[in-house]
Amino acid sequence: MPAMVKVFDTTLRDGEQSPGASLDVKQKVEVARALQALGVDILEAGFPISSPGDFEAVQAVAKAVRRPVIAGLARCSPADIDAAWKAVKPAQFPRIHVFLSTSPLHMQYKLKKSPAEVLKIAAEMTKYARSLCKDIEFSAEDATRSDVNFLAKVVHAVIESGARTINIADTVGYITPDEFERLLKDLQAKVPALGTKAVLSVHCHNDLGLATANSLAAIRAGARQVECTINGLGERAGNAALEEVVMALKTRRAYFGVATNIQTRELTRASRLVAAATGIAVQRNKAIVGANAFAHEAGIHQDGILKQRLTYEIMDAKDIGLQENQLVLGKHSGRHALKRRLHELGYDVADADLPKVFERFKDLADKKKEVFDEDLQVLMEERTGAPREVYALDHVQATSGSGMVPTAAVRLSVDGKLVQGSGTGDGPVDAVYKTIDALVGRQPKLTGYASKAITGGTDAQGEVTVQLVSGGRTLTGRGAHTDIVLASAKAYVNALNRLAALERQRRHKPAVPKKTKK
Repeated sequence: MPAMVKVFDTTLRDGEQSPGASLDVKQKVEVARALQALGVDILEAGFPISSPGDFEAVQAVAKAVRRPVIAGLARCSPADIDAAWKAVKPAQFPRIHVFLSTSPLHMQYKLKKSPAEVLKIAAEMTKYARSLCKDIEFSAEDATRSDVNFLAKVVHAVIESGARTINIADTVGYITPDEFERLLKDLQAKVPALGTKAVLSVHCHNDLGLATANSLAAIRAGARQVECTINGLGERAGNAALEEVVMALKTRRAYFGVATNIQTRELTRASRLVAAATGIAVQRNKAIVGANAFAHEAGIHQDGILKQRLTYEIMDAKDIGLQENQLVLGKHSGRHALKRRLHELGYDVADADLPKVFERFKDLADKKKEVFDEDLQVLMEERTGAPREVYALDHVQATSGSGMVPTAAVRLSVDGKLVQGSGTGDGPVDAVYKTIDALVGRQPKLTGYASKAITGGTDAQGEVTVQLVSGGRTLTGRGAHTDIVLASAKAYVNALNRLAALERQRRHKPAVPKKTKK
């Protein structure tokens, strides 16, 4: 059995300290429930004394989430500790997390206290916290710029005073992995109780981009708790990203020899929830949860992936909660990836015809960053002559409002014949779609709907993209207009026309003669 590393998530405390990332009580509880489903061992819900709102949020999390340990942060002062205890007391497993700076720089300029005074305060406040709560964590702030001998004295004193988790914080992301590993081994040698009576923990910031590397080095050195945040949120450049640390330990388990309790298939959901709640988007090339993490555009890579996924992927997209990897079609893509995507869209291109299709694809890709499914459909339709539109909008009107049932009136051309009708729905767009379905005699499944502004200003056009599934085929439609309901209708009809074009292509596809046995 591999040794277990506890995951201490501080998204709701340190992560929330990212500029602009403040969460209200409801949002904190929602994220906390997602973190519980993710399997974090300790959930730091906030800094209770910092504001009445944060106290309320920590208390709400303590009441709502039962499985993980719920921690509240406190400075080494009675008022902070009392507030933290009152906030986390309703939790099934409460923890008070006290901290105090130990570096010469912080002691002189921030605390304005001597090392002897700091040592005394650390011991006394840890003892006071322990009188209230059984589970006490002590963090040495700016520990990586501290004198190791003084740091060892503080660690020894707080363990004797009742702390059962000792957190060594690289508060400003200063240390390097080799240095950190040496520091932690030296500290454990000086304080034998660290690792027996108390768990060694680390908290790494990302100022030099080393937070994940430092956290992994610490685990190699014997740390059995790692503090991190979803998406690497936190002060300045952020903290060690939970998803990066966890997936590194999982992917390289033979090397690290440890495991966690994290349910990795929940990582994508947690990442997206935190991004939505905080308003801080995940960069596309972010490890593990970025949009490009499992996307491939280069032809050589795509060819390798199609032959054997492990050629260019060390993790399975399904392990983090995605359905599959993504082959992005662009100017770097190759014939193999293009042919596979065309086949998925219903176009089986003969090997003899592929070079011409590929040449036209490359011409299009040079003009666009990414070639979408509808671009390929148009390309293939142009190749055989553009089909006429089966469905064409003539008139759309929708009404909705407070106390009203959303209603739509639609008139459209079906094979050149005008038909019209009206209907109701859950909203104006839903009413339009249901009315169109009734007029054309189809009921495709709407699996995706997205809208965005094409330009800025109050007169901006809205662009709507829809995805429909019918007969096992996925069709994409797009429409743009300053009226978002009309844009939605145009996108829906656009997808229906693509469906009709695919059906015609299948009906007129020549039969392939069966091979005879020799």
